[in-house]
Amino acid sequence: MIKQGIDLSRWNTVSSFDDIKKEGIDFVILRIGGNNGGFYKDPKFELYYKAAKKAKLNVGCYYDTGKDFISSVVGYDCAMHILKLMEGHAFEFPVYADIETVATVHKEGATEAAITFCETLEQHGYFAGIYASDISGFKDRLNLSKLEGRFSLWVARYGKKPEYVKDYAMWQKSNMGQLKGMLSKVDLNECTVNFPSIIKKKHLNGFKEVRNANS
Repeated sequence: MIKQGIDLSRWNTVSSFDDIKKEGIDFVILRIGGNNGGFYKDPKFELYYKAAKKAKLNVGCYYDTGKDFISSVVGYDCAMHILKLMEGHAFEFPVYADIETVATVHKEGATEAAITFCETLEQHGYFAGIYASDISGFKDRLNLSKLEGRFSLWVARYGKKPEYVKDYAMWQKSNMGQLKGMLSKVDLNECTVNFPSIIKKKHLNGFKEVRNANS
């Protein structure tokens, strides 16, 4: 079953997450922070995280990797930063590296950074993935052959489904969505994987295993 979702950052204005849910939205992917001229935390993350959870929406997050995401060292540093930001939170959807601004000449470096980012998160008990555009991202800025089938991919392509990337779990289909509960246009997404079930069953993304006191 295809689930509908949106992604949000400080640039989006939400009036009611309850209204957003009533619009048929199942999940929200929030920008938690990034590394763009220095490490930062999105100023609206905590507000939107709490409100989305209260509205019983499934939540994931993404990390703006920035233009310097061109080596395994930077990938590791970004992973360690987001791990600190995620402390005390639980996510039903994956944690994504958002790769948009790396220069195309650093394609292999960005790929290695993405692999290190995801593998580091996996080692710490998180379900990691990669977000990029179908052509300008996964084709021009990344080596897809090293990523596809290995990590969960979230692909942006507006107006029609991705064509370059074949194996993806989530599709960002528009950046012009208009929903009740939103005071600004919003990105619209479709997901074909039951991430909440997978993540909770494996006790990932902050969902701890509940042990019987008598066991």
